[in-house]
Amino acid sequence: MLEFKNVTFKYLEYDYEMLNDLSFSVEKGEFVSIIGASGCGKSTIFRLINGLEKMQSGEIFINEDSIKNLKNYSAYMPQKDLLFPWRTIGDNLSLPMEIQKIKKSDRENRVLEILKEVGLSDYKDKFPKELSGGMRQRVSFARTLLTGSELLLLDEPFSALDSLTRILMQEWLLEEWKHFNKTILFITHDVEEAIFLSKSIFVIQDNPITHMERIEVPLEYPRSRSSMQKPEIIELKESLISRLRQKVNI
Repeated sequence: MLEFKNVTFKYLEYDYEMLNDLSFSVEKGEFVSIIGASGCGKSTIFRLINGLEKMQSGEIFINEDSIKNLKNYSAYMPQKDLLFPWRTIGDNLSLPMEIQKIKKSDRENRVLEILKEVGLSDYKDKFPKELSGGMRQRVSFARTLLTGSELLLLDEPFSALDSLTRILMQEWLLEEWKHFNKTILFITHDVEEAIFLSKSIFVIQDNPITHMERIEVPLEYPRSRSSMQKPEIIELKESLISRLRQKVNI
């Protein structure tokens, strides 16, 4: 579904490249995580997919079409929920559909449907300040879904949550991914989170990024927390941490 083909990119204010001749692909319906040291270029990859930055060379394709020719092909969910505090939850969810000029009655119906799906049917008329952190992230994810895009880019969406809420949100996200059958590219610094969620993990070790090592996670779906204690998973976790530790300067 997603393909990077020989992509090279540098920010104009810097002398060095972030990506150099990078190629990789993600299949439709996959859940793939990207891990790497801070500042290695993970979020830059998302910005390029969204067309927020212009690459120096190469091409990015969605379903074999260049993103230069496409609109509304991906949706982005950042670390912060970015809900507008002056809008109700229902109105926040309506925003992507307002931008697409979908008529009001259809917007309202879809908002009610998605609120039911994410377990927040009673919160349509509440304001963001009245919701917990986990609830706000569920709303943010629901808003991402309502863009209608098949490719979802999730940039450390659970990093600010407490550990228990984060675990519950990870389990919830897998259920939603299975239900909506979206393709998800997920950035995280948490190796265990990447393993629990992903079919495959891309590991960034180069600077600039010239390639990403792809590692398959040896777990079937659905997954449970007990599966994280399997010897092969513990070994994988230690291997990934070792790879990342080599690139971290303290």
